[in-house]
Amino acid sequence: MAQADDAWNRLRLQGEAAALAPLLAEDWLLTHSDGRVQHRADDLQALATRPRRNTRMDNEDVRIRRYGDTAVVTGTSVQAALSDGQPWQGRLRFTRVWVLRTGRWQRVASHSSRLAPTGP
Repeated sequence: MAQADDAWNRLRLQGEAAALAPLLAEDWLLTHSDGRVQHRADDLQALATRPRRNTRMDNEDVRIRRYGDTAVVTGTSVQAALSDGQPWQGRLRFTRVWVLRTGRWQRVASHSSRLAPTGP
């Protein structure tokens, strides 16, 4: 399960929409930190066309809790990106829900909340 979650970050950094697709359930939903909801097809299309190109995606404080064929992954994601040509960076708390189906893990839901900057 941890390998599938790690592959998620690596494939997003590389912009590998086709390789990422099998990790996402057909009904997968992503709730962004600003409240927008994105469906699987829309997210994969955006990844393929790359209006936002992640240059960093590091996870911290990752915790995986498994409940039979379901796993909930929580942690902090430290990200940097170019979004429509503009640089962006931030820290987000995330929750990812994975389900084991026919011998492979698929993500069924994702949510992120932007953390306020800390320090001076």
